[in-house]
Amino acid sequence: MGCKTPEPRLPISKKTGSFIDQSVALNKQLNAKQHKQIQTIITNNPDVNYISSENGFWYFYHYKSEDSLATVNFGDVVNFNYSVASLNNTLIYSETELGNQNYTMDKEKLFSGLREGLKLMHPGDTISFLFPSQKAYGFYGDEDKIGHNMPIICKVSLNTITKKES
Repeated sequence: MGCKTPEPRLPISKKTGSFIDQSVALNKQLNAKQHKQIQTIITNNPDVNYISSENGFWYFYHYKSEDSLATVNFGDVVNFNYSVASLNNTLIYSETELGNQNYTMDKEKLFSGLREGLKLMHPGDTISFLFPSQKAYGFYGDEDKIGHNMPIICKVSLNTITKKES
């Protein structure tokens, strides 16, 4: 008895991953539904030149500045104004409500879609971004006016870029 090697105990129950599989399937359905809603908006506005971002959202220019040299980099401080609306263009937050924003690029908290959108802008640009919920406020919303899994439209005006000091 004393010379017998210990035998490993086998688990009583095994995890199947079914919850993860179910969650992935639901997220794919939600994503497809929101992309269809956004494609409907794009189709219904043929006079607007929508651009598909490689980051999973769409945007169009209201005004494109001639200053194409100034771009946003890590640590730069951007000053911008924006408003938030639902996909049916119901205003959720106005520019006045949100006020003038200063954001240190990639060093402060900001939802991923807007952070990635600001990197596409130059001072003087005004762009509307169509964000599916996973690029906006996601599952929880903003716990105020933006509901869970809610796609949004943000109209953003980039005022200035202050380069970080080397």
